Amino acid sequence: MSSPQTDLRSKVTRPGKNTDGRRRGKSRAFPKGRQVDMDALDDVQALLGDRPRRSDLLIEFLHLIQDKYGCLDARHLRALAHDMKLAQAEVYEVATFYHHFDVVKEGEAAPAEVTVRVCDSLSCALMGADALLAQLGENAPKDVRVVHAPCMGRCDLAPVAVVGQRHIDHADADKVLAAAGNRDTTPLVPEYETFAQYVSRGGYDMLKSCRSGDKTPEGVIETFGEAGLRGLGGAGFPSGTKWGFVRSEAGPRYMCINADEGEPGTFKDRHYLETKPHQFLEGMLIGAWGVDAQTVFVYLRDEYPAAREILIAEIAALEAEGLIEPGYVDLRRGAGAYICGEESAMIESIEGKRGLPRHRPPYVAQVGVFGRPTLVHNVETVFWMPEILSRGAQWFADQGKPGRKGLRSYSVSGRVKNPGVKLTPAGVTVRELIDDYCGGMAEGHSFRGYLPGGASGGILPASMDDLPLDFGELEKYGCLIGSHAVVILSDKDTARDAALNLLKFFEDESCGQCTPCRVGCEKAVKLMQQDTWDEPLLNELSAAMADASICGLGQAASNPLQSVFKYFRDEL
Repeated sequence: MSSPQTDLRSKVTRPGKNTDGRRRGKSRAFPKGRQVDMDALDDVQALLGDRPRRSDLLIEFLHLIQDKYGCLDARHLRALAHDMKLAQAEVYEVATFYHHFDVVKEGEAAPAEVTVRVCDSLSCALMGADALLAQLGENAPKDVRVVHAPCMGRCDLAPVAVVGQRHIDHADADKVLAAAGNRDTTPLVPEYETFAQYVSRGGYDMLKSCRSGDKTPEGVIETFGEAGLRGLGGAGFPSGTKWGFVRSEAGPRYMCINADEGEPGTFKDRHYLETKPHQFLEGMLIGAWGVDAQTVFVYLRDEYPAAREILIAEIAALEAEGLIEPGYVDLRRGAGAYICGEESAMIESIEGKRGLPRHRPPYVAQVGVFGRPTLVHNVETVFWMPEILSRGAQWFADQGKPGRKGLRSYSVSGRVKNPGVKLTPAGVTVRELIDDYCGGMAEGHSFRGYLPGGASGGILPASMDDLPLDFGELEKYGCLIGSHAVVILSDKDTARDAALNLLKFFEDESCGQCTPCRVGCEKAVKLMQQDTWDEPLLNELSAAMADASICGLGQAASNPLQSVFKYFRDEL
């Protein structure tokens, strides 16, 4: 049987004359464009099986190919585009946007069989990530590729490396090379509360109460308002109010869970997903009930492979128990893009596109995923919903310090004895976090400064250790509480070096859509690498980024830099 290319060639018209005597133009001996390799098409179709060929599943399909073959070869990208009836350029631009996709261009060699990624974001940098990278670069065998990577959400276990999808905590060169040599690349799944264990302590009672009519969405919204429940992913927007906005829009409606906590220093959502996934899932389903969502999308960062394994198993358990219909909860896998923590960029990614933030208005509560009204919550926000409904609004509200409401989960890392997720009353200070929850400073270190809200939250000196770490308190000092990620610096560190590390992160993670952020982060890094900082120029650059960037990444990227000018002038 002749191949498709042979058939095409047999139909090519040769130069000659038309019947009216005019000479025909030259014809091509081969079809235009990059042609599909039939063997690659067989590979792709075998992997995709009977899955629907929807464009919003493009990123999921790219993951399938990379997981199978270790990279995204140009042959497979062309075949995927052909099979999905998409332009090759569309598939290529998505594949090259995300850090975790290894695209192999025409004529290039495939990457090494095993990839080791070493986190070099701030918490890991404090714990020796640069030295670890250097050691691995010198000693890794040829079939092991070593690359730097942004925050992996394990800052309390720094330094961290990942071999394939297996994380190496408190990593050293020997541990990493041993895992790479043994091909230990699958995720390690920790023990967690199962469906049966959760139900035994009253789990899903609140969801059933909502669905049975014992509770109304309006009543639940009022309860959350009295409790003071706010969005705990960074913005701090009142959760019940958000429900009201989405409910006021005509259906159909959707819900998205933002589990893409990529802010350096943040790991609280991972903690809850890997310990009590069903409390999260029940809260999520209560939110979906509250806005009558047709589908719930859970967008989980690719750096959390263990959490992904847990969610796959426990969502299947919910389906088996009849609590949800098959496919009602759609688990989507990120591909390494910090910008997808921004809600509209996350929605673009769910739709199978590059994670580029949208211009607003309209807001996602009005025009969200697939153009429909969408409720977006982060993991910790919905985690508290079942408990608030079970114990009452007053229980949660009374947990805060005087004048404040609720509990807060702080991701604490850096120079403390006992880093980790610390559950405290709202309004705790960094001094209380260090002394009462973390066992004090690490041996041989004295407190110098801290990041109160992750990479974009700025840097404060130790002398300002009595500020309540809560929404609305830090803005007057040029800082943000954000996702409650607290990184502690000591006398062995400088705020100047920390700020440079953070700007390098923003430079790598800028989506590139807007010039102020794309170019501004790059120029800021170059200026900050100089022995003497050009303060007037850096201030001018910071103002342009804050005023003209499309989203919060560029708008807040210069906060660490400005903090050095305000509070650490002795380092300039």
